[in-house]
Amino acid sequence: MVVHSFSNPGMIARPDARWNTSLMKSNLIAAAEIDRLDTWAKYSAPMCGSCISSCCTLPVEVKIKDLIRIGIVDEFEMGDPPKNIAKRLQKEGIVERFNQKSGIFTLQRMSNNDCLYLDRKSRMCTIYEIRPDTCRNHPRIGPRPGYCAYVPKAVERKNSSVKLMDF
Repeated sequence: MVVHSFSNPGMIARPDARWNTSLMKSNLIAAAEIDRLDTWAKYSAPMCGSCISSCCTLPVEVKIKDLIRIGIVDEFEMGDPPKNIAKRLQKEGIVERFNQKSGIFTLQRMSNNDCLYLDRKSRMCTIYEIRPDTCRNHPRIGPRPGYCAYVPKAVERKNSSVKLMDF
């Protein structure tokens, strides 16, 4: 859920701070296996339309310019120490961690590992036009350049029904 923040008028893509990701029901879509890169497929653009958006379950590392583009940080905050920005964003549940040495923020994910900005039903990015550079450059850059954690929708549905019957 993305809300407009009246306390921060220019901020457009802020997840609702009252939204507790740990309370969300887990869906049955498996997260990308970052530790098993050998299972990834050689990437081609048509794959995206038939995939479950498994790349959107990977950790999203962003820089301050991405946070500004998304609307989470305004340009006036650029002068603030990044550590202070990180503390605020961690408190708001938007950033999971911050690496002070590299200046990289890791966005918080939902309890099922989905990106905060991935629509749960459509599996489409809700901020696609202003998405972070990490997402724009995937899979050219990433854990295994040129490959993606492709999982076809049909295969996942089949696996999901098996999981449902196991309960």
